[in-house]
Amino acid sequence: MSGKYEVGSIVEGKVTGIKPFGAFVALDDQKQGLVHISHIAHGFVKDINEHLSVGDEVKVKVLSVDEETGKISLSIRETQPKPERPARQERPKRQGQGGGGGGAKRHTNEKPQGFNTLEEKLKGWLKQSNEIQADLNKRAKK
Repeated sequence: MSGKYEVGSIVEGKVTGIKPFGAFVALDDQKQGLVHISHIAHGFVKDINEHLSVGDEVKVKVLSVDEETGKISLSIRETQPKPERPARQERPKRQGQGGGGGGAKRHTNEKPQGFNTLEEKLKGWLKQSNEIQADLNKRAKK
């Protein structure tokens, strides 16, 4: 039935239809197969129409042939060389975990804190803010 198209072979075809899930490619006058959207190109394909149009001549690789139904699964991506990934730049290593406000001084009676819940931190920030506000109010009265 579909013995003409062997799994792994690369053949030429013509795009006959485009759907959101893939493109139909005619392999000859009697047989056509489907290129699933994940096999259109290397990388993410959001819209097949950005890569293919009806009538385009394409080179496809036969991924599978279902002898019972005659369905042929194709890939355009596997006929193209895989793009090289750019070398990853190393990020500078972080010295410590920062992120505090920086401007306010820590009180000497405060112990260094480990992991706190957000609620505990919020209480501490509000207390610190109120102390700073009180200090500013005292200075403004002088």
